[in-house]
Amino acid sequence: MHDKIVVLDFGSQYTQLIARRVRETGVYSEIRPCTVEADAIDALNPSGVILSGGPCSVYDEAGPALDPALLELERPDGTPVPLLGICYGLQAMAHQFGGEVARADRREFGRAQLQVPPDGQEKSLLFEGVPSGSTVWMSHSDHLTDLPDGYEVIARTDNAPVAAVRDTDGPYYGVQFHPEVVHTDYGRQILENFAHAICGCSGDWTPASFVEEQTETIRDRVGDRHVILGLSGGVDSSVAAALLQRALGDQLHCIFVNNGLLRKGEWNQVQDTFRGHFEMDLRTTDATDRFLERLDGVTDPEEKRTIVGNTFIEVFEEQTEAIAADLGHRPTYLAQGTLYPDLIESVSFKGPSVTIKTHHNVGGLPEELDFDLIEPFRELFKDEVREIGRLLDVPAPIVGRHPFPGPGLAIRILGQITRERLALLREADAIFIEELRANDLYDEVWQAFAVLLPVQAVGVMGDERTYENVCALRAVTSVDGMTADWAHLPHDFLGHVSNRIVNEVPGINRIVYDVSSKPPATIEWE
Repeated sequence: MHDKIVVLDFGSQYTQLIARRVRETGVYSEIRPCTVEADAIDALNPSGVILSGGPCSVYDEAGPALDPALLELERPDGTPVPLLGICYGLQAMAHQFGGEVARADRREFGRAQLQVPPDGQEKSLLFEGVPSGSTVWMSHSDHLTDLPDGYEVIARTDNAPVAAVRDTDGPYYGVQFHPEVVHTDYGRQILENFAHAICGCSGDWTPASFVEEQTETIRDRVGDRHVILGLSGGVDSSVAAALLQRALGDQLHCIFVNNGLLRKGEWNQVQDTFRGHFEMDLRTTDATDRFLERLDGVTDPEEKRTIVGNTFIEVFEEQTEAIAADLGHRPTYLAQGTLYPDLIESVSFKGPSVTIKTHHNVGGLPEELDFDLIEPFRELFKDEVREIGRLLDVPAPIVGRHPFPGPGLAIRILGQITRERLALLREADAIFIEELRANDLYDEVWQAFAVLLPVQAVGVMGDERTYENVCALRAVTSVDGMTADWAHLPHDFLGHVSNRIVNEVPGINRIVYDVSSKPPATIEWE
């Protein structure tokens, strides 16, 4: 129904970002591995194709090659499908069609000034509205030394004589820099030029159009049957619940399980929001004792995740049976807030990554539960889901909420989990979040939380020696959580938070701040 641009993944850390940036221009985009055959791309009926960057050299044995059949793809009107190669994508395209790629004398990583057009040329469609001298972000060791026949240079920098090219006979373009990153001043304009001026896309894909289309799709699919959804109070499940409520009304039944690992006030907040604000059929059960009994004495992070996941499934099934008894039949569908990034690793040309740890979210209910899945957000990024939540009137404290792992505080207490340690962590975490909000810093970071360490430290309080717990504060900035940098919060702010926690939470006498980025660290400590 909408124009579509396909992004072929050659292994770049920015591949998701390319797709996100294209969507910001109002054009739907999706990612496929660079190894997919041209026929499969053709079946998607794309308006254009973007070739991502990647870590390889075109001369590496493991370096993925470009399928030459991509230049033979046609749109329904018989015109060729436009291509845009980015960094490695440009080099792979040029190498495939007779150009020369070589190791650069000077590797180029960082900002450069783009000259468009080169002397004596008219500006190409790709750079309309892009002033000469604007900043672009370079990240490459190889570069083009000879162009394929029929190609011409349309931009350069001081260190890169070939910063961008085009085919004079077809809608095929390439850039040596990364237009998708924020460091490229007019990167969005360049991608918009490709999507609209070159590919001819109309830009009609918006969150509002998504809501209308998904509402009708869900109604048509479900008919008069019923749907259950495991509600956590996080962004994804909350917005999914709001969308399904809009489409189905009382055919939706939400289940909220208190696993004893929630944050301070969360049990009541979720109930107030979805029973009060949305008037949903929300089934709740407090299974705190069951979860904590099974976690007693467990210290291994993976074992914690397994216990929480298995126990959640057990409780969820019990609640499902109670709903079935009320309805007189079992619900047909299970709805989940699966997002596009959850699926992308499985389509990487390198295959799924080695498992660092089980996924944060408790999902993947077993097949024997026998439901058909509804995943309305499986093609969306989290920022798009947030925007949809705003359109659906999901309260701001929930739609803007930081990610929270499915195992909850179980993986933010290092070592053994007890009710006493949970109480300490809840209070410390609540103070940290409260101060972030009060100082207008909450929305400046992607995720922030407190971690209780299995360490005690000596302190002095009221002229007395103390030997109490150490608490770590963690705050990161990120786009999608796949990479992250530690948030450079003001020192005065951190000092104030530390002072409050130590004074207001008996049992904690020392605060540390985590200054590790991902990689090499993960965002969560377990």
